[in-house]
Amino acid sequence: MIRGFFRLIGLLLLAGGFIFMVYDGARFVADQTLRFTRFGQFWNDVHQSSQEAFKIWVTGIAPWFWNNVIRVLLDQPVFAVLGVVGLLLMILFRPRKPLIGYSRD
Repeated sequence: MIRGFFRLIGLLLLAGGFIFMVYDGARFVADQTLRFTRFGQFWNDVHQSSQEAFKIWVTGIAPWFWNNVIRVLLDQPVFAVLGVVGLLLMILFRPRKPLIGYSRD
């Protein structure tokens, strides 16, 4: 049951990534300039205080992690981040292969 829940979350994240890819593509067609929505900007638009709280929490534990990993992740396009996380969840929680020659009880 948990496996199905995480696959559903992965599928929703993958769909969200596709929606942002279409949104950025439509903006490109309208403006003729290629601008991607950054993940950090999207997170700020959704809930700004949670991003600040997360920054304080991470820098309190490991300041190098914020500068080297999280800031790089926040500068990536939203469709790439959501798509990769969605694909990872769907691959990690895929159904088990049936055993050949054995019966399951």
